[in-house]
Amino acid sequence: MRKAGRTAFRAVSPVSLGYLLCLLLAGVGMSLPVRAGLPPLIDRQLIFGNPDLAGAQLSPDGKYMAFLKPYRETLNIWVKRTDEPFTQARPLTDSTTRPLRNFFWTRDGRFILYVQDQGGDENFNLYAVDPAAAPAAGRDVPPARDLTGLKGVRVQIYAVPRDAPDVVCLGINDRDPAWHDVYQLKLSTGERTRLRENREQISGWFFDEAGQLRLSIRVAPNGDTEVLRVDADRLVKVYGCSVFESASPIRMHADGQRVYMVTNRGNGVDLTRLVLFDPRTGREELVESDPLGRVDFGSASFSEVTNNLVATSYVDERVRTYWRDKGYARDHQWLQKRLPGKDIAFASGTRDEQLWVVVATSDTEPGETYLFDRRARRLTLQYRLYDKLDRQHLAPMKAIRYPSSDGLEIPAYLTLPKGVPARDLPLVVLPHGGPWARDVWGYQRQVQFLANRGYAVLQPNFRGSTGYGKKFLNAGNGQWGDLMQDDLTWGVKYLVAQGIADPKRIGIMGGSYGGYATLAGVAFTPKLYAAAVAIVAPSNLITLLETIPPYWEAARRLFHTRMGDPGRPEDRARMERQSPLNAAERIETPLMIVQGANDPRVKKSEADQIVVALRDRGFPVEYLCAPDEGHGFARPVNNLALYAATERFLATYLKGRFQETMPEEVAARLKDITVDVKTVTRPARVGVTSPALTRPERDLQAGVLRYRGTIEVPGQSIPATVETMVTEADGLWEIREETRLPMGTVVETTKLEKSSLVVRARQVSQGPLTVDVAFRAGKADGSVQLNGTPRPLAADLGGELLADGAGRYLVIGRLPLAVGYTATLRNFNVQNGRPTLVQLRVVGMEEAQVASGTFNTYRVELTDEGGTQTVVWVDAANRLPVRLSVKGASLGGAAIALELVESRF
Repeated sequence: MRKAGRTAFRAVSPVSLGYLLCLLLAGVGMSLPVRAGLPPLIDRQLIFGNPDLAGAQLSPDGKYMAFLKPYRETLNIWVKRTDEPFTQARPLTDSTTRPLRNFFWTRDGRFILYVQDQGGDENFNLYAVDPAAAPAAGRDVPPARDLTGLKGVRVQIYAVPRDAPDVVCLGINDRDPAWHDVYQLKLSTGERTRLRENREQISGWFFDEAGQLRLSIRVAPNGDTEVLRVDADRLVKVYGCSVFESASPIRMHADGQRVYMVTNRGNGVDLTRLVLFDPRTGREELVESDPLGRVDFGSASFSEVTNNLVATSYVDERVRTYWRDKGYARDHQWLQKRLPGKDIAFASGTRDEQLWVVVATSDTEPGETYLFDRRARRLTLQYRLYDKLDRQHLAPMKAIRYPSSDGLEIPAYLTLPKGVPARDLPLVVLPHGGPWARDVWGYQRQVQFLANRGYAVLQPNFRGSTGYGKKFLNAGNGQWGDLMQDDLTWGVKYLVAQGIADPKRIGIMGGSYGGYATLAGVAFTPKLYAAAVAIVAPSNLITLLETIPPYWEAARRLFHTRMGDPGRPEDRARMERQSPLNAAERIETPLMIVQGANDPRVKKSEADQIVVALRDRGFPVEYLCAPDEGHGFARPVNNLALYAATERFLATYLKGRFQETMPEEVAARLKDITVDVKTVTRPARVGVTSPALTRPERDLQAGVLRYRGTIEVPGQSIPATVETMVTEADGLWEIREETRLPMGTVVETTKLEKSSLVVRARQVSQGPLTVDVAFRAGKADGSVQLNGTPRPLAADLGGELLADGAGRYLVIGRLPLAVGYTATLRNFNVQNGRPTLVQLRVVGMEEAQVASGTFNTYRVELTDEGGTQTVVWVDAANRLPVRLSVKGASLGGAAIALELVESRF
């Protein structure tokens, strides 16, 4: 049985903010006496150290069990016979620089596969190890093979075909860092075959259980989601929804024709639901939505034996599971009686689904792992995660709700320190990352760590969190630092009004978006918080989007909708205001900044620039930066150092408890990653890449094109001729375009960089109007003169210009055009002096008959922000524009039509 999109079925269980946990070491101390009633201080090693054992998975035949266990203080993969004690296990990997996080058995049990990056850079390669192989010479482990062996590339696993156990289907972005091509990899030999070259800007590929590529997902330039059927010779759009909705295929139906899909498309539809969709006919039928009408569809679980839907789950205040298979329903009921009050996950099963690894968790239970024999109804404990952690000292978590500033009800979780009255407690607000994610009920190590130190912990699922319907999600659009921040602030006010929180001892701590919310909290509500810890935190929304990884290109379109598009002046102004860096002078809360030097998502420059801004105004700030980490810390020694510093910092300002002692290696590591803020330099501003600059696949050449056509206005048809001349001048391409009309002539000249075809200058002359503007380093600088009266023209473009001004359609012909290809082009409106974005899409191939001949063309459609629609027919052979049609409200009801009459290229 498998959960769609997973390697094994798992009843949804709470996700902690870190990875794997906790090995007991000695040495506990306190800076303050134990507050009456509080449990003993828990050694942070038990919360943030290595587990003894974790992540057990059965081989397909059930004879072996693989799991994670420390090898030389670093989590690695081990294996043993299922019936052997864990003491008889042997290691399969020996990484000492970075813990292994995930692995899985191949379908035939011949190999164990895992991915690994370097220092948290998220450039993953795929590795295979033979669990039956003998150790390599001079080592304790058998040799592991790097199956992809790529640098600076992110490998994605798409499918492990059921009937081809020696094959895995991959996505690799080595040709184009923004988009993953599709490959089939043979595990036994490492032979790699490319199945599809991703020229259509596909963000996701969907395979059936047999390993056949069936569907693809594309994010349109405006952020809409498109589901496309993969035919032998083309991609066909079969389903779509707006940027404010979602649609995601999860698994093919047993009939091999229909696909299970989770979607909330449609007017009047709020919660996501499970549907069956037929890509051949377009028919959609409802399978299930939340029976209580409270939350989005959660997950679906399927049998690998029958391929049938076994169960559905919903993440409400706690997980609710609805069983469709009577056998599994009976099993789950039997397990619940023996493991009361816990969430039960079927984590890993055998090929016949009769033997399972079952994991039981709760808010105060990190995880009990059992072997469950379905036939014999036998449940055998294998291990408990960090067994030496005393569960009776952990604090329960409860769901609460409170109104925000505009009355919107905010769901949240509240954990109170155990053993003391819920009055006048120090409080830490712990906003989750994402922000398009949510917190859930269950064991979370940061929460238990803080509660044990005496703090109440609030985890708000602020607007923009997922799981509560699209209205709640979309309520967060454009609200970073505004209403989303209010949702945190009003949570504090609620707990203060309830008498639970001491208003003078309020702290905030979070990572990623939670780190941004931490910075926003101290910048925009400077009197509210007495201490703050910002982990991998964006400090400037503009520079955040300028530096996201290239393989997030599809996600960038989502960011532009939900956060804002820096290319739109109104969005840019708002995002500048919402950036804590630009309000650094208002910060008066003691602040600790934490960063991974290799973070590909929130670059180190985000931390550096806020540290410099505070330092330069003489405000004290603490700064930790780990050179071997990325977006969050994975190595236990780094986490232990981080939280040793964090609890001392919070105790200083919020008066909670803290553990004074730490092992020598942790103390040394803390010293290593503590940054002297005097040494931090202001980051150089990176070149704007939002949206990513589209790259032509071929350069221009000198030549002349002549067009003729008409401008249709109400009641009148005006003849027009256009001549476009391309020449070289001063190392640039110079394109002169002369448009002749009965009432006069318009001349425009554009200068382009060679190869990149980026616009460097534009000149326009039309009667009494002249425009002369240069473009450099993302800025426009020039003048407009009308009837002899000049006025300056200056603007921040937000990036480089492409396919703008004279010769724009020639440049479009130089792009890597293919059916389905899309791009976002940045242009400049010389009339209003503002940048604008143009969405480009190749919608198909058409035959175009014009005066100069008949051509097989790409039909290219362009839409600008004013709604003007342009269609260009580009000859597929020589990439020259042969026909043009322009319509739009900005033309005052006019329509332009031109066709090629002569080409001298």
